[in-house]
Amino acid sequence: MKTLVIAEKPDMGRNIAAAIEPRAANKRSYLEGERYIITWAIGHLITLAEPDHYDDKYKKWNLAHLPIIPENFKLIPNAKTKDQLNVIADLAKRCDRLVNACDAGREGQHIFSLIQRYLKLTHPVQRLWISDLTPETIRAGFASLKDAAEYENLTKAAKARSEADWLIGMNGSRAFTTKHNVLLSVGRVQTPVLALVYDRQIQIEAFGATKYYEVHAIFEQGDVMYKGVWQGERLHSREAADKIAAKTSGKPGRIESYEVKDTKEYPYRLFDLTLLQRETNAKYGFSAKKTLDVAQALYEKHKVISYPRTNSNYVNEQNIPEMHRALDALRGTAYDALVAGASKRFVHKGNPNVCNPSKVEDHHAILPTHKRPGTLTPDEQKVYDLIVRRFLSHFYPAAEYKQHTVLTEVEQERFKTSVKQLLDLGWKVVYADLSPDKKKPRGKAKDDEEEDEAETDAPFSIDATAGVKNVSSEVKEKETQPPKPFTEGTLLKAMESAGKQIEDDELREAMKDSGLGTPATRAATIERLKQVEYIEMQGKRIVITKKGRMAIELIRGAGVELLASPEMTGHWERRLTEISRGTAADEAFMAKVKQFAAFIVDKVRMSAGVSRSAFESERPAPRERKPAAGSSSGAKKPRAASPKTAKAGSSASPAGTATATVAAPSAIGVCPRDGCGGTIFMGRKGYGCSHYKTGCTFVIWKESFGRTLTDAMVRSLIEKGRTSKLKWKDERGEPIEARIVLKNSKTGELELES
Repeated sequence: MKTLVIAEKPDMGRNIAAAIEPRAANKRSYLEGERYIITWAIGHLITLAEPDHYDDKYKKWNLAHLPIIPENFKLIPNAKTKDQLNVIADLAKRCDRLVNACDAGREGQHIFSLIQRYLKLTHPVQRLWISDLTPETIRAGFASLKDAAEYENLTKAAKARSEADWLIGMNGSRAFTTKHNVLLSVGRVQTPVLALVYDRQIQIEAFGATKYYEVHAIFEQGDVMYKGVWQGERLHSREAADKIAAKTSGKPGRIESYEVKDTKEYPYRLFDLTLLQRETNAKYGFSAKKTLDVAQALYEKHKVISYPRTNSNYVNEQNIPEMHRALDALRGTAYDALVAGASKRFVHKGNPNVCNPSKVEDHHAILPTHKRPGTLTPDEQKVYDLIVRRFLSHFYPAAEYKQHTVLTEVEQERFKTSVKQLLDLGWKVVYADLSPDKKKPRGKAKDDEEEDEAETDAPFSIDATAGVKNVSSEVKEKETQPPKPFTEGTLLKAMESAGKQIEDDELREAMKDSGLGTPATRAATIERLKQVEYIEMQGKRIVITKKGRMAIELIRGAGVELLASPEMTGHWERRLTEISRGTAADEAFMAKVKQFAAFIVDKVRMSAGVSRSAFESERPAPRERKPAAGSSSGAKKPRAASPKTAKAGSSASPAGTATATVAAPSAIGVCPRDGCGGTIFMGRKGYGCSHYKTGCTFVIWKESFGRTLTDAMVRSLIEKGRTSKLKWKDERGEPIEARIVLKNSKTGELELES
């Protein structure tokens, strides 16, 4: 009898067939060769059953019927792909052995396990575990197939993850939805991620900017000119800063200390999926999902990169020869000049920045394969270029610098100077041919308030024994900045560390097992929050909607803060990782999840309900011309979905099949018009009042005075009547500072005040 190979997707199945059975007959839903029959799933062929498959009473969402905790979870086929499941069942009857060739990861393991359990397949199973889809790798993988028993713990972790998500999602979503009569989606991972966005927004809104002053000086010693920043406690008084500037300007000084040390900068670590998603979001504005989709195409369709859904930035020893071969394959391509300058001696088993087997589990870092790309789409080329350049950078030496630190004293006032002098570009030559905004790969972020560091490739040296002259001192006014809104890139970083702000690479590595979700699921989580209208995008910024705010406030108000806790969910993710390693029991994990699901229901049952109107809002459509009082300008009121008409969510996305037809707009604040009492919401072109139908004509246009107003600016205008000072240019192009002021609280008319 033959061996049945089950791949995860059709393309993968065809790639496998081309490598191991090149003369296989194409039967449309499978390929048959002499030894192997190769077929495929189409994603998830099997899902966990909806609650109404356990009892008809669950067809109606009712708080009294909760919690729903199945003793044994039922499986049902996906109706859209049932024919392919039947194909697998028929083919299995003709075979005496199975090969699990689904994606080499937790989700791929789960897809195969569901098929095996539902069809009750009892065949011996072997596992294909490979990191790229080149024919050579596929053939090598089949030559060293593993016994499926080696992956039993991974199967247990995948099953536990799926059932835990079902328990929390189904019970949480039904409990909050029926309590408040508005469809509210709750999830083990999505809710803590939403909480991260909510907490960041609250921090931004609560932030009060504070002015402070810095004194900058220019020093001269012979032909050398250098800048310094006054050192001392932060100056909050302009008068104090002016005194220091006046005291030191034009005066002689001395070098209090001068330190020079040689430093090296090594290439940034090879990409894992999350780092790649962050990089593409920062450089190109790609969403996490778009990056994953493009990377998956480069892996499956073009076969030019290794498995992308990895959480490792390192390779194993056996990958070193593959990296050398991939380098050779880039000769004669657009990267030929960079390959010519590269050296294989930098990529070896003893280089801990590249080779670290202890930090490689399922898959190594994302690498280019030895296959040359054919025609790539522009987006595919951008992602491929990032991967190739990061790869090439490791075949170059470290960038070398001299770090100069000078403390200059003038009139008993101390100024600090930091100069970073480039000696050798090293690996940074890989990025030298890019446009200025794309040269630097993202590394550790600097604090916004860190003093400037001058970087130069010109020689720099001073005589520590000679005097200096302060050519001039000037005062610079600055202002503390609020936390920045999340982008998808920065949210991915926060998810990876379960919300902890981690810049250190080693600490970041240690947190990988306890982040929110996995590299393979984080993009889907962000997309899910968009679909249920908890967040929306304003350019690259993520903004929480009114519905998203209410969801977090209701969850926390019900006393189930743990449901929205990034740290708690991070611990759960770590426990799932431990289950996959065989160091934790899946039974104990599931027992705690069931207890928590029941706890959520009990807390919601005891909490107070809120009016449905708390979720509803009217999004005014700003008028091009001032309308007559009471005109609607075509704005419509979104309706929240009713749980009576909403279908229970699937196990993959609980309570997700029915949502409001219009995204809930962001509430900015209370209308400042006397006696109105309406709420200001952001519309398509401006910020208008929810009472516009009853005659309120208040509107602030987004585009005012040649700039786009932000939510924070408008909130400040309606609450305080003015913004903080902003930078502008006058008619002559000279920089000025002025505030935007709310001139008329009835109409929203604005003016500038210098």
